[in-house]
Amino acid sequence: MSDPNDAQARKQEPLILLVPGLDGSGPRHWQRRWAEEIENSQLVELGTWDNPHRNTWINRLNLAVHRAGRPVVIVAHSLGCILTAWWSKFEQPSWSAPVIGAMLVAPPEVDFFPRDERVTGFAPTPADALPFPSLLVASQNDPWMGFETSKSLARRWGSTFVDAGHAGHINADSGIGSWEDGKRLLSKLVEGGVSSPGSALPASADWAEGLEFRA
Repeated sequence: MSDPNDAQARKQEPLILLVPGLDGSGPRHWQRRWAEEIENSQLVELGTWDNPHRNTWINRLNLAVHRAGRPVVIVAHSLGCILTAWWSKFEQPSWSAPVIGAMLVAPPEVDFFPRDERVTGFAPTPADALPFPSLLVASQNDPWMGFETSKSLARRWGSTFVDAGHAGHINADSGIGSWEDGKRLLSKLVEGGVSSPGSALPASADWAEGLEFRA
């Protein structure tokens, strides 16, 4: 006979919602790998990957969040980061809402000279501070957004900024496989996921293994 206390404990474990960006995340992408390797994780099916529609994506993310039936940590990549900010702005989640944290990896420029015109439907980038703890992870040589712009965006969103070094767009082409450094970041976010917004992680930490942190 299963222990009802164990079942209740599992229900309280956060669901990791993996939110891809433009064109989705292919089989070599770390998000697809995490969906297979991390327990309590789920890839959000936003649809129309090659022709994203902002409000449709917001609605589908909102449905995934509220269907979870448990606390949620969002792990978004690229356009999925901008989507998460728009979802927060439109849905106005409170501190007691299901989302207890977000890991926002390699957000793209959508406002000025974007790399792909298909992302312009998500402009302007929301400037509101996120109401839950968050990390913004950026690469110094990401062709989709300049490094200084990423730091500025982290300040606006109230996110802890993570310098990922020279990792391109932090995707399959970056050669990072399952991105073990990212898993460690996620683990720390989950462990501290109920702290106040903007303070999910300390400004410096010794567990980064080469990654640099800035508040």
